[in-house]
Amino acid sequence: MRPVRAFGAAVLLGALTLAGCGQATTPSSAPPSTPVSSAPAPSAAAFPVTVTAGNGSVTIPARPQRIVSLAPTATEVLYAIGAGSQVVAVDDQSTFPAEAPKTKLSGFKPNAEAVIGYKPDLVVVSNDTDGIVKALEKVKIPVVVEPAAVKVEDVYDQITDLGAATGNADAAKTLADGMRQEIADVVAKAPKKSLTYYHELTQDLYSVTSTTFIGQVYGLFGLTNIADKADKTGTGYPQLSAEYILKADPDLVFLADVKCCGQSADTVAKRPGWSALGSVRNGGVIPLDDDVASRWGPRLVDFVKAVASAVEKAPSPS
Repeated sequence: MRPVRAFGAAVLLGALTLAGCGQATTPSSAPPSTPVSSAPAPSAAAFPVTVTAGNGSVTIPARPQRIVSLAPTATEVLYAIGAGSQVVAVDDQSTFPAEAPKTKLSGFKPNAEAVIGYKPDLVVVSNDTDGIVKALEKVKIPVVVEPAAVKVEDVYDQITDLGAATGNADAAKTLADGMRQEIADVVAKAPKKSLTYYHELTQDLYSVTSTTFIGQVYGLFGLTNIADKADKTGTGYPQLSAEYILKADPDLVFLADVKCCGQSADTVAKRPGWSALGSVRNGGVIPLDDDVASRWGPRLVDFVKAVASAVEKAPSPS
């Protein structure tokens, strides 16, 4: 059984697990590259199937026709593997893709009665919040828990899970294999530079360490995380001080609080003392799409490409 995991920072502000609090224009100049499968639906004879998810072995008796997703990442995966036509409702934070049937359902505070009202034959969640799994299982609704990824391989594992659970196993494998290869290619082509970085989750300077999923993405490029030494309690999500960041003087600053909090290279430069940072002077403040940088689904490739581009443009340390 894969253990149920949750991001510490998500508990604080929902910055990761249910990212998507803002409606501002995405700072990236390139459109999201999420692949969408057009693979034909398999025969119903492929069911029942059993998948091993965060809540253990889950048996789905028949190919789901009414899926409810209470997790933005799961929603993205479902559409990317060709299961979009099977989805009848998604939570209020599922902002991508645009055609997903967004509702008032909450993944933060799930309401079993409200979910049951959509007559689902499969529900996907990222956490067993408020006993939602048991509440739905009582009325014979299969629930698949796909918790926050801890490492990159978890992404492919979850895509495979949802492919099997929805009858889109071949499309899921194609997606996972394609992502794995594309990410490997991007990392291999990136220049090797000894750079330090700061990843900003929130305007009040919460960050991530190398032990987190996000930190491991940066680790693919050999970057050094300035937040690692500040995480005295081992949460993976320390709150830094401005003084600490200024002293560390990171080569790169990645902002994952653009849509939610209006942060940009300009706002960072206006913070007291921050104009002296090498990253500010050298164009090393990188605005990210909050959702892309927080979700561990198909758009992980876009996040990896954004980091690779920043590394390529950054001057090598003297």
